[in-house]
Amino acid sequence: MAELKTKPTEQSVEAFLQEVSDEQKRQDCFIVLELMRRITGEEPKMWGSSMVGFGRYHYKYSSGQEGDYFLTGFSPRKQNLTLYIMAGFEQFEPLLQKLGKHTTAKSCLYIKRLKDIDLPTLEELIRQSVHYMKQAWTV
Repeated sequence: MAELKTKPTEQSVEAFLQEVSDEQKRQDCFIVLELMRRITGEEPKMWGSSMVGFGRYHYKYSSGQEGDYFLTGFSPRKQNLTLYIMAGFEQFEPLLQKLGKHTTAKSCLYIKRLKDIDLPTLEELIRQSVHYMKQAWTV
C-alpha cells in the first residue's frame, strides 16, 4: 500500500503565506488562517508543501488503508483559494446556496476571492464540517 505523501511538516505557515505573490489572495489567506484558527482552536500546520491544515483526525477504511489528515485547511492555488471541507458538501447544501460565488469538488471548496462570498456563511460551513469530522472520526 502506498504511503500518503501529504503529511505535516515543520515548514513555517507564515513564511509560506508571505510568499503568495497575489496581494489579494495573500490577504484572503491570512483572513482564512485566523478564521480556521478560531473555529478549530488549533494552530495551523503545513501539510506537504502547499496546504495549511488545522487539527487532525485518524481514518481507517474497510480496505485496511488508514492514516491521519487535517480536520480542515486551505491552499492558495494559482486559480483559486482552495478550502478543504473534509466532511464533503452533501449535508451542507443550504449553506452552499447562501455562500456566494464558488465551485466544489469532493472535499474542495474553490473561491476566487473572499469578497465574492458571505463570510459568516463560510464560517458556519467550516464550523459544521469540523464538528461532523470530530463526531465521525477518531481525533
